[in-house]
Amino acid sequence: MEKGWLKEVVNEAVRRHAPDVTSQSFRDAVTLPPGPGRARRYLRGILRESGLLYGTPSLVNPVSDDEVTLARPSGPEEQLFLAVLRTCCRIALDVAVHADAPPGPRAEQLLGLIAAWCHRLDEAEDVHRRIERLHKAWPPPSKTWARVEDALEARALSLAADPYYGLVLHNGALFADATSFGRIAMAWFRRSRFPRGELERLNAFSDQQKALLVQVLIGLVCAERKPSFPARRAILRQIDDLQLPSPLADSTRDFARKAFERAPSMKKVLAGVRSRDMKHFLVDQTLLASIVDGRRSAQEQAWTKGLAARLGITPQELKQSELALAEFYAKHRHVMDVFTLSSGADVMGEELVDSIATQVRKNSRALWNEIRETGELSVLLARAARGQKLSKDEKRRMREQLIDVAKAVPALAIFTAPGGVLLLLALAKVMPFDLLPSSFRDEPVEADDEPPTTH
Repeated sequence: MEKGWLKEVVNEAVRRHAPDVTSQSFRDAVTLPPGPGRARRYLRGILRESGLLYGTPSLVNPVSDDEVTLARPSGPEEQLFLAVLRTCCRIALDVAVHADAPPGPRAEQLLGLIAAWCHRLDEAEDVHRRIERLHKAWPPPSKTWARVEDALEARALSLAADPYYGLVLHNGALFADATSFGRIAMAWFRRSRFPRGELERLNAFSDQQKALLVQVLIGLVCAERKPSFPARRAILRQIDDLQLPSPLADSTRDFARKAFERAPSMKKVLAGVRSRDMKHFLVDQTLLASIVDGRRSAQEQAWTKGLAARLGITPQELKQSELALAEFYAKHRHVMDVFTLSSGADVMGEELVDSIATQVRKNSRALWNEIRETGELSVLLARAARGQKLSKDEKRRMREQLIDVAKAVPALAIFTAPGGVLLLLALAKVMPFDLLPSSFRDEPVEADDEPPTTH
């Protein structure tokens, strides 16, 4: 992206903004009078409803291809980051409406929010002061926009998609950041004075939330076996990428190194977790990680269920969260797939391929039966495996039918997550038997038989 892109994105967000009046979050919020309570209720709902919980924001007005823009993304990571930023800006503007904030220069207010979000509180306070003294120090100089833009670009590195080894940390870190942005907006719009102390506390809480998520996800990874050395290096690199303050980063790395040798105590990890929102955050992100990385082993499923039970989440709530995850990804694909993988199996980590292959073998009988019953799915998968191009409508139908398969065979829910179809096709190239419908033959298959091999 070219220099000056941030100002363009912020001005675009303000220009395009129309208050949300259609979401369920809006309908829940307007039962309260305008003010902090309504803004808080709206924020809590829209962070989940927008898709930020899953790392794939859906409340975005994408820039059309014929628009000339400095913020033209050069790759999927930039595309995702801009989608997150635009969604956060839109939510912040809606928070201002629900909080009954007085009129103001919304673009510059968003600049101040973004500066505070990036822990650049001096720049944020300077913007706030300039807004209050419009006739003396207006507008904020270009160098302020440039400094905040540089800080945001540095921050964007921690929002890139996860490696093939390591933790599925991206979504949780992104959700923590988006929550922090929304709360910063609430603090900004409800006070006339610059709320520096409150912003410092909000940033500190967001950092602690990420560190706690790291600990929980390391527990998930270690539930089955000790992480490999490539996985250990990737996890430590991810902790660095979170850009936590030094003492917290050091303690998180120390926790990780100890956990690599001895699985951490769930009781110790969860000590002090009281908030209902935090409990659901940890369970949702653990469930997401256990699905999209393909490691649905018995030990990891037991860890996830044990985590939910300790936090007071019922088995019914856990199942609803799992299906909500799959269904969300089926409906909202227009921004990008966070975990999209190349269709070539050579780019997938060996651990990932092996773990998914194991799950497919274990569930091959159910998989066969469910794909047979969906009818069209077998035809579409076969065409895709041969390299034939599918239309958008065919891809949509194939994805919807994969959701139905995953509902019947929960261990295969990975194929409904972003990149799931590509995972299935990639596995077809390395599995010892043919996953796809070309092996569906008329001969009866005995109960103890493996699916037929290809020659």
